[in-house]
Amino acid sequence: MGINAEVSKSGSETTLTTIRKFSRRVQGTGLVKTMRARRYFARDSSKIVKKKRALKLLKRRTEHKRLVKEGKIAETPVRTGGRPGGYSSQRTLSQGQSGQGESSGTRLGENTPIAR
Repeated sequence: MGINAEVSKSGSETTLTTIRKFSRRVQGTGLVKTMRARRYFARDSSKIVKKKRALKLLKRRTEHKRLVKEGKIAETPVRTGGRPGGYSSQRTLSQGQSGQGESSGTRLGENTPIAR
């Protein structure tokens, strides 16, 4: 597994800037992340554990869909990317203009699910 991260010094660039550019490029390849993950041995989970986790996830999804359908919790917005919050810029602007968000009659935390 060989990854090349080459950086050349340009014009009036300082050595410190070149080192920063190199470390950014290495981080971009994901090399540091994979090496830290390999640092300690992590045993793979067994088939039974994987199945239980998958069943739990399916159960949670169906329960969430049912609660959304019944109107007990608000539907989660679709994340589109591009912005740090994950919301599209058009949606953020439209909410910012009205100044009240999704629904004006509810208070913050009324329609949120209870963590168990």
